[in-house]
Amino acid sequence: MNAPARIDTSDVQDSTSHSPADLEIIVRDRRFGRDATPRRWWLNGDPVATAWFNALSATFPRGEAFFIESVKAFREGAGPKLEAEIRAFVKQEINHTREHIVFNKLAESAGYDIGFIDTRVAEMLALTKDRPRILNLAATMALEHFTAMLGHELLKDPVHLDGADGDLGELWKWHAAEEVEHKGVAYDTWLHATRDWSRWKRWKVKSLMMAVVTKNFIIHRVEDVSALLAQDGLTGMKWKWRIFSYLTIYPGFLRRIIPAWLAYFLPGFHPWKHDDRALIGKFEGDFGDALLPAE
Repeated sequence: MNAPARIDTSDVQDSTSHSPADLEIIVRDRRFGRDATPRRWWLNGDPVATAWFNALSATFPRGEAFFIESVKAFREGAGPKLEAEIRAFVKQEINHTREHIVFNKLAESAGYDIGFIDTRVAEMLALTKDRPRILNLAATMALEHFTAMLGHELLKDPVHLDGADGDLGELWKWHAAEEVEHKGVAYDTWLHATRDWSRWKRWKVKSLMMAVVTKNFIIHRVEDVSALLAQDGLTGMKWKWRIFSYLTIYPGFLRRIIPAWLAYFLPGFHPWKHDDRALIGKFEGDFGDALLPAE
């Protein structure tokens, strides 16, 4: 296991970065799921929970490559702190992609066809090729807020990953910690890229994009979960209710993120107005062996 790379910009003055002055973005080069043979329903034997996380993971390899390119497109002129944070963001996202490729292969080896999810993501990303790059950054910013909200919930309440096979729960917590840690990078890049815009224009574009992203995220993930359950022969109203219950009642990921989602639309919003780094500290305490230097 490689030692984590710490990106410490606490002593750098930079008006383009609005992250906490003492924030360290740590590139934790970890590996999960090697030589693992998890159950088909690897998350506590629950087909719905398993399908939810499998569906999310299937979107990550192409999605995170899109995030990287969208942010890098506007790094010119960024101050030294934001520039360093963008570099760390890119390194973290590359590692996330690598690990979710492994995770996705485990889902496929368990008998699931998840290729249809990747195909849809590819088709949607193809539509972004000819649109203004600033809109791609706005979409990335909105989706990064979603991943930060997901990460916050996974670290805050262990119920989401209780009963995960092997180290697959650790994979998701590792990913969650780094999503929380770099949650301000795309947003600060957006503020830098739109520095000549009026506050009204900024708010209008980011809010409209979040509305579109939210609609697509919920509709497509529910469709994906339903399709994966159908591969197990789990169809009909009973399982539609089980999906609805899982997402909105217990453990209720979508219900729980409503306050953080609404905050995105407030004038003056910034991801770091809610400093939840204590959750990262808890992760590091629980999995301190991941932070040991390589021997």
